[in-house]
Amino acid sequence: MPNTVSLENSGQTATDPGFITTAVSFIQDGGPFMYPIMVVLAVGLAISLERIIYLQITKAKNKKIWNAVYPYISKGQFRQALETAKNSNTGIAKIITYGLERSRTARRNEDIELAMEEGLMEITPRLEARTTYIGTLANIATLLGLLGTILGLIQAFTAVASADPAEKADLLSASISVAMNTTAFGLMSAIPLLLLYAFINAMTSKLSDSMEMATVKFLNIFRQVTAQQERKEE
Repeated sequence: MPNTVSLENSGQTATDPGFITTAVSFIQDGGPFMYPIMVVLAVGLAISLERIIYLQITKAKNKKIWNAVYPYISKGQFRQALETAKNSNTGIAKIITYGLERSRTARRNEDIELAMEEGLMEITPRLEARTTYIGTLANIATLLGLLGTILGLIQAFTAVASADPAEKADLLSASISVAMNTTAFGLMSAIPLLLLYAFINAMTSKLSDSMEMATVKFLNIFRQVTAQQERKEE
């Protein structure tokens, strides 16, 4: 008896459709518009992954170069700070380089601040690059799903018009169910892309704010150190 039961259970497990089989059947039943939606989803996920990795690396590099430059600035060793910043290709290093190079010729602190703001304005587009594509791809996925459903319904009603009256109800319900697959898949693709879009936007804003904060800290320390140096010279 136990052997019989185990054989029945194994046979039932083998005949039950798995997740992969169900997913493949879902995509095939949805019609040709399922494949463009899959492409849109893949492109959106690829851009999202690239942006997340880039922002994380940029954040780590900015923190590292700030920790290296800050001691020089606080001690008034601006030449060493400039050399350290020039050897780095990070955003915060570029901002500090703009400020230190401008401090050689500027007489006012406002000129240094403007130079650093210029550097920040050059870096910001790099942080925001391709992020808007994610939101656009999410909208495209939704619209492709709706378009596939509408065309599927048109085909369904056209087929039902020439069908046997006894089979019209069953044929129409089956056709509508298949046509709705594209809308469902479009929404299933759009929702995670929109969540990733919001997450990446938050990461970008946080990173941009951290660089603005570093700029303010640099200016405050620079003013304090230069004021102390002028007092010593007097």
